Amino acid sequence: MSEAPQFERERVERYLRSVLGKDVRVLALGRLGEPEEGKGFGYGIPVRVDYETAGGRRESAVLHTMGPGSFGHEHMADRARILLWSHRAFNRLPRHVRSFDVGGFQSGGGLISLGGVEEFCLLTEYAEGQPYALDVERLRDSGRLTDVDVARADALCDYLVEIHAKWGPESDSASDRDARLYIRRNRELVGDGECIMGLADSYPDHPLFTPAILEQIEHRAVAWRWRLKNRTHRLRRVHGDFHPWNILFAPSIDSDADFRVLDRSRGEYGDPADDVTCITVNYLFFSLQKTGKLEGALESLFIRFWDRYLEKTGDREILEVAAPFFVFRALVLASPVWYPQIEDSTREKLLTFILTVLEQNSFDPRRVNAYCGT
Repeated sequence: MSEAPQFERERVERYLRSVLGKDVRVLALGRLGEPEEGKGFGYGIPVRVDYETAGGRRESAVLHTMGPGSFGHEHMADRARILLWSHRAFNRLPRHVRSFDVGGFQSGGGLISLGGVEEFCLLTEYAEGQPYALDVERLRDSGRLTDVDVARADALCDYLVEIHAKWGPESDSASDRDARLYIRRNRELVGDGECIMGLADSYPDHPLFTPAILEQIEHRAVAWRWRLKNRTHRLRRVHGDFHPWNILFAPSIDSDADFRVLDRSRGEYGDPADDVTCITVNYLFFSLQKTGKLEGALESLFIRFWDRYLEKTGDREILEVAAPFFVFRALVLASPVWYPQIEDSTREKLLTFILTVLEQNSFDPRRVNAYCGT
């Protein structure tokens, strides 16, 4: 579409009536939340929809869209594939916000359930809570680790242990189909528009991340793809984008560690290393911003998370496959596109981390500072 979708109240009301099968009155439309601190790029603008049904019951939902752009989202079909997948996959993961429908925008701006579509949108439930990123930012700034911080990190670790316990979709053991899915996920880790090669293509001219360095990272990542290819027994249920902005904590009467998750990505099944590296690399990232190394409260959570996960799963093989997943996540965090405000000293430590872990046969959580050159 040549213009961004227009969320007009009357059109949204008609769409909600068709999806929910009942009378609806939209009370308010507004951008959901505020831009993440330091983050300079986002795929789309989620819109919170507050509405009232018959009997005066008030509820909320979220309309998600995807804008055209790089990272493999250039064509409408690219964006449609992601949103169509999300609609079903969101509802198959414990604690994930539910998707009600995937719909589309007509050329005149109306929303329909599918025919005559020019762009797609996703309608999900609205979840209360604060992003876990706020906790990590506080730990970066204060350095004070509380019992709640420990309980929340443990809850996130245990959640990954729980979801990773499920094998691929076919059976309780690896099947031919599972093998193909595992190979595909690792191929996409290296070559997909959202992953290593897509990120490399998105980097602007930069004195640290030169074309020669990015090419070197790509070459090493391809070698890692072949190292992982035969480990198809590792296919498990995953979230796929388990970072602190996709985790919402909403303290309840019973627990300060109650949370929901958002926006799982890139496949229902993959290697558990994807999720574990995604969350733990953020402890490193925020600590680097403050002191130039992994230390203090964030180091405690980093080590505790890895130790707890290894103890509960017995999956020490994860240390032998973690490197390319760390590279993917670190390329996001070091990117001038995604995080334009961070210091180049932080980017340099992340680059050293990337190049070093690619050369390790096994990742050692206690050697992270050495990997960063500190």
